[in-house]
Amino acid sequence: MLPLQGVKVLDLSSVVFGPLASQTLADYGADVIKIEPPEGDSTRRTGPAAEPGMSAVFLGSNHSKKSVVLDLKRPEAREALMALLADADVFMHSMRPQKLAPLGIDPDTLTARFPRLVYAGLHGFAQGGPYAGRPAYDDVIQGMSGLSALMEQQSGEARYLPTIAADKTCALVGAQAILAALFRRERTGRGCFVEIPMFETMVAFNLVEHLYGRHFEPPLADAGYPRVLTPWRRPWRTADGHICMMPYTSAHWRRFFAEVGEPALADDPRFADMAARTRHIGELLELAGGFVATGSTAHWLATCERLEIPAAPVSRLDDLPRDPHLVATGFFTELHDPHMGAMRFPGVSVKFDGVRPPVRMPPRLGEHTRESLAAAGWPAERIDRFLETSSQ
Repeated sequence: MLPLQGVKVLDLSSVVFGPLASQTLADYGADVIKIEPPEGDSTRRTGPAAEPGMSAVFLGSNHSKKSVVLDLKRPEAREALMALLADADVFMHSMRPQKLAPLGIDPDTLTARFPRLVYAGLHGFAQGGPYAGRPAYDDVIQGMSGLSALMEQQSGEARYLPTIAADKTCALVGAQAILAALFRRERTGRGCFVEIPMFETMVAFNLVEHLYGRHFEPPLADAGYPRVLTPWRRPWRTADGHICMMPYTSAHWRRFFAEVGEPALADDPRFADMAARTRHIGELLELAGGFVATGSTAHWLATCERLEIPAAPVSRLDDLPRDPHLVATGFFTELHDPHMGAMRFPGVSVKFDGVRPPVRMPPRLGEHTRESLAAAGWPAERIDRFLETSSQ
């Protein structure tokens, strides 16, 4: 039995932020019903697809869910949503807040009608500030939260990270916040409105280490953690490739300098302790990189294992399904779909009592509309009429 078995989640979100949050809940056992407009989530058309509406990006953040199609502009579709909400535990959306009241799905309306409901608003910006209600996407939030400036500080060019870091980070925080609200409801018997804003979430994420000297007033140093901002923080080039190598403690560096025949460098005032190494991190990594470049990747992997210095080769994304550790732990899930054939998915990273939760196929658009409305108490005749009028 998975931890969230028996928990019903209605998810009106789209793209990646909200869907990845609800996929996490589905991975933990929740019954997640994805509410989609007639055209479906836009990510159904993002990336390669073996079948229309089942594209790669959609597959990555919507497995193990059901799909119900509701055009919420239609009054009967809103009635259908209320029927589905009658026994729901969580309602979540990523709509701009000003669009909710005309549809009758704003927080005040739904939490008054369903007192045990956990209502999660996944917004771009928190309510109450001048940015409230603005649209937000990953690129915008990466820029506003300081990520692009960090890239510029390190590399000399303002860039986005080559991953949708804001969407994915905020999705995990969103799932965590919903779980916390469910835990409180189990103690109090009442649900609540929980707001997960992307901007504030990513600012907090970035400032864990980068607020740095500005924790203090007056500041003791500029914002920005030097160790991760130096342009020398990158995989080191070896004689035949690259290695990710991380001497970190004083013991690590002492062993490393002894290995390369320069033991006195361990007592150099620039490198003698953690505080000094942090101040002079660029010099240290540039110096060490010169030593590493003289040996092969295999040499340094063996050396680091002997010296107990953390190190690993650089993996390409295409290599990961063949990674020996991931293969041994059965991380990737192979599914067979009758229409699309063999499918591969990353597994759930966590285990419960030693068991990794299963991954089930993402839903086709509207695949579960009939069964979900029937489970909500609608008679077959009404469902037939509803589906007929919805298709017109």
